[in-house]
Amino acid sequence: MHTELHASQLQADTLLLHPQYVLLKSGLATDHAVLVEDGRFRDVGPRALLDARYAPIPALALPGKLVMPGMIDGHHHLTQSFGKSLAYGEPSEIFRRVWVPLESSLDDEFVHQSAKLAALESLRGGFTTVCDAGTRAKGEIGAVASATAEAGLRCVLGIICNDGGNQSTPGQREAILAQAQRFMADYGTHALVHPSLAISIPEAASDAMLATVTRLCAEAGIIFQTHVNEHLASVERSVVARGMRPLEHLASVGALGPQTLIAHGTMVTPAELLLLKSTDTAVSYNPVASAWKGNAVAPATLMAAMGIRFALGTDSTRSDAFRLLDAAEAAQKYAFAMQIGDTSSGGGWTWLDHATHEGARAIGLGGRIGEIAADKQADFLIVDVDTPELCTSVDLTWDLVRLAQRDQIVASFVGGRLRLFKGWPVDWDARALMRQVADKAHAAIARAPIQRLHPTAGEHRRRVLAGSSVYPARSDLR
Repeated sequence: MHTELHASQLQADTLLLHPQYVLLKSGLATDHAVLVEDGRFRDVGPRALLDARYAPIPALALPGKLVMPGMIDGHHHLTQSFGKSLAYGEPSEIFRRVWVPLESSLDDEFVHQSAKLAALESLRGGFTTVCDAGTRAKGEIGAVASATAEAGLRCVLGIICNDGGNQSTPGQREAILAQAQRFMADYGTHALVHPSLAISIPEAASDAMLATVTRLCAEAGIIFQTHVNEHLASVERSVVARGMRPLEHLASVGALGPQTLIAHGTMVTPAELLLLKSTDTAVSYNPVASAWKGNAVAPATLMAAMGIRFALGTDSTRSDAFRLLDAAEAAQKYAFAMQIGDTSSGGGWTWLDHATHEGARAIGLGGRIGEIAADKQADFLIVDVDTPELCTSVDLTWDLVRLAQRDQIVASFVGGRLRLFKGWPVDWDARALMRQVADKAHAAIARAPIQRLHPTAGEHRRRVLAGSSVYPARSDLR
């Protein structure tokens, strides 16, 4: 059944694919064909019907293969990814001690290189689209935009519009908004980069800025991004600063709505869930981030039952879509389902849906991507399912969530173009980029005024065996 496939077979302008399985919005289908032409899915349907309709086009048989939508990372920080191992063992809210100092020390060249490496990681992991919540790096955001476009990754790219809070001046706000509007104009029609406006956390902006930015996004048909109710510290900080929880703060200034995507939402009250539902505000559910640096897990199965739109996101932890699916289910089971006897916990399909077409809806691209359907952008994966792990499957949908791996991805397409084949780009030198970033990464980390609280694994072992405190002593606290 296993047939060797070559990259050259997938680089024609028109492809009529005959996979063993196609993952449609309604679920898995067999005996189907997919026609890709001019960067889009031109037709999808029963194989016999498409073969008759497009008889002059030679079909490419893909036995043992699945054609599925490229998965969507609903929350990323592309310029943080190279420093992801700094997050291990750290207390929550590491943005203050790690990410802000790290990003602020980067120059444009390294921003471009590190973002392109992060884009490569995403494509290798099965993501064809990422939603980036904005960088704090100095310089032009164009360095991130060009990096993702060169890598061939679709990106909803946020530009941060923080004005510092209610003490900001009209002049400060006008300058930030002028920059945001230039960004929207520059990328409004870009093939792969879709503009978004972002505010890092609600209290980092004035109420006037929050209201204006969300209104601009609604008028332009793009999304507004912000981090909300992520950690206990962030909730309490908002209560102290504004007298409201972060989600309540957004609601008070009219900043919730279909144009808004809140990152995390791990600590939400019943009333806040109803608020998300009534305003049609979307959420990015980031289960790996909860495990690595969080206080709680977003109630995603409840959100799904309530009809709250949400995407799955990595939060720049690891860019592996199949492991994210597994984490999405597992986190719900551990946090909520086991204690109430819910052995289904989403039934597998829930997580595939929210990694694909539901994720596309959450990040504002539901009309363009997320499913294998006529006239949608041809962002898709060819996945080898003729493997020892899956050859006996009786429920391939659920097995994709629990058993599938990144190395089964044979090919990744974005906009109908083959971008990666067997994990590597077909038209640029990824290993040269890896060497460039590796040469600079440790110097960038050493240069940044990072305050890391947890020791490395080796030092942790030494301290535990010695019976001493795990956390290094800090001279400023002596």
